[in-house]
Amino acid sequence: MRTFRSRTTVLAAAGAAVFALSLTACGGDGSGVRSAGAASGDTTVTVSSSKSAGSSDVVGAAKGSDGSVARGAKSGGAGASAAPVCTTKDVSVSAARHGGPPYTHIVLTAKNTSGRSCAMTGFPEIQFLESHRENVPPVAKSRPAAPVVLKAGAPAYALVKLSDGGAHEDNEVVTDFSVTLQGGGGMTAVAAPGKGGIAVDPAKWATGYWTYELRNGADDF
Repeated sequence: MRTFRSRTTVLAAAGAAVFALSLTACGGDGSGVRSAGAASGDTTVTVSSSKSAGSSDVVGAAKGSDGSVARGAKSGGAGASAAPVCTTKDVSVSAARHGGPPYTHIVLTAKNTSGRSCAMTGFPEIQFLESHRENVPPVAKSRPAAPVVLKAGAPAYALVKLSDGGAHEDNEVVTDFSVTLQGGGGMTAVAAPGKGGIAVDPAKWATGYWTYELRNGADDF
């Protein structure tokens, strides 16, 4: 009987060890998710191959050499992959009027022309006027719940408010302006839509974050 009890104890201990090893192989926390680190010199967004029950998103984080952080992405395909931050070499940025008249808003479109996936981080840093060198401020409620990772050929959008549309506003006409992509994406010049350009009011302007599509409520400003 003593021999039988001793062997039972040994078998139980061995089973526990095997179970612990299987958890370690899955990622250490039993989730089956492994983090993909940032490559040297690149800021990346981690896309996980695993989803928890009842969840459509798995969020990770990676830190680039510039100290910026791009956080998780919608998991969409099998296998873990990392999408580098979109740069001005990866996307083509254009502007179009939105609504109106009066034309109080434009929509920026950033189309991925790189042939690979990349991540649009934060909001477009816009400078309309030489006399006002500060960036157009972002609207917090427009920030998407998940990062925007663009597949090849896919677009991202940002709604931008120019003015309140009043005839007596202190507006200035703009025919082109600069857009900087956050996360080290670089700066590009964008032509203003319309033959006569656009009228902007520094006291009223604002920009939304990059999103997959414009959303009622979040993009009403």
